[in-house]
Formats: sequence, structure tokens, C-alpha cells
Amino acid sequence: MTVNLEVADGVGTLRLDRPPMNALDIATQDRLKELAEEAARRADVRAVVIYGGEKVFAAGADIKEMQTMDHTAMVLRARALQDAFTAVARIPKPVAAAVTGYALGGGCELALCADYRIAADNARLGQPEILLGLIPGAGGTQRLARLIGPSKAKDLIFTGRQVKADEALALGLVDRVVPAAEVYAEAHAWAARLARGPAIALRAAKEAVDTGLETDIDTGLAVERNWFAGLFATEDRERGMRSFVTEGPGKAEFL
Repeated sequence: MTVNLEVADGVGTLRLDRPPMNALDIATQDRLKELAEEAARRADVRAVVIYGGEKVFAAGADIKEMQTMDHTAMVLRARALQDAFTAVARIPKPVAAAVTGYALGGGCELALCADYRIAADNARLGQPEILLGLIPGAGGTQRLARLIGPSKAKDLIFTGRQVKADEALALGLVDRVVPAAEVYAEAHAWAARLARGPAIALRAAKEAVDTGLETDIDTGLAVERNWFAGLFATEDRERGMRSFVTEGPGKAEFL
């Protein structure tokens, strides 16, 4: 399989496994969508890590495969390509990307689908599609601009240049930089901590933030308001408040 889902301690690892560079061909895209949807459904998966292995995250699309496709073929495929990445972005649980080595093109777009990105000090990220006479097609023009702002996103997309980990951190493209040997452990620790949190409240927080970024503030506030009030019907809210009153903050244990 080109992508695997491994579950331990409430954390599901979506592991890309298509050596040597984890090129995201059609079969890999479809498998990614399938497993992202599985991770979203499974009760034993409470947080997710996306990982490409110790040497490379994903170096982009399979260019040899794409070269054989004409306009008609891509018209038929482009929606499925985006749907695979959207399935990752819409996992209703905290998602971290553990980025090692190259995360280019589709690889960078996959990292953009995560809620939090931890990069190795040897990571290189970018959207080089313009160098092929193309633009990003798996969400890069939309998610990158929302994450780092339009002018910085346009610079990366217009030039196709790669950025090293330190510049990616300065741009806000990644959230932390750690030694390469520690990337997966750090991402797993981040996910494992949240896997012990209140699952419905985390889902609500993610949906409220993501919806707010895609709509006007009044609609976003309505989503927040509805979730905020709705969480008062959950056992996690009862546990959290009871623990706060009797034991102090930060000691609640959630189911």
C-alpha cells in the first residue's frame, strides 16, 4: 500500500510509503482519501499525524504520470485530486504534519491540510508547479494564501522557489522546527496530548476556526455561538467544569 494508517495511543499515523520520494500518483491520492475518511470515522483515532518517513515527506505529484494526461483527462481527475486533500483537511480531529526532507508541490499542499506543522531542520518546502507551466492544483493557491497571506503566497507560487525550514518558520508556513531525528516523535507527542482532550470540543474548535476562515465574521460567530452553547450538553463539559471547581485548572480527564 502507498499509504498506511497505524493507530496507537489514540493517535492515527497516516504514513506515506511510496519510495523513494513519496510521489503522489493517482493510486496514492485515492488511498489517502480512503484512509483520511477512515481516520475521521474511527472512535479509537482521536488525533492524526501525517508522516512521510525519515528522509522525505512528499516530493510532489508523479510528473511522469501527469505527463501522459491531456486536458480531458485532467478535467476528469482534478476534482478527485482536490477531494483527496480535502478529506485530510476535514478530518474533525487535531492533525499534525511531521515534515522531513522535501515537501514540494502536492507534498506542500498535503502539509497545508494539517492543523499544525512540525518541520525537520533539513526540510524544504515549496510550490514549484509554475516551473512546469502549471499552478498548484490540490489546494495550494487557497490554503497557502489563507495561512501566510496573499503576497507571501504569491511570491512562492509565482517563483516556484523552495524555502528552507528557517524561512518556512519565519513565513508561518511551519509552526516549529526541530532536529530531523525528532520530527515524528514531536508530532506524535503533540497529537497524543490532544488525543487525551475533549474530543467533541476539539472538533467544535476546529470547525469553528476553519468555517470562520471561509466565510464572513457574522457567520463565523454564529458557528462559534452554536457550538459553544451545544457543548454545555456534553459529559466532557461537565467533567471539565467539575474538575476545575474541585481540583483546579488543567486536571480534568476526558473519556
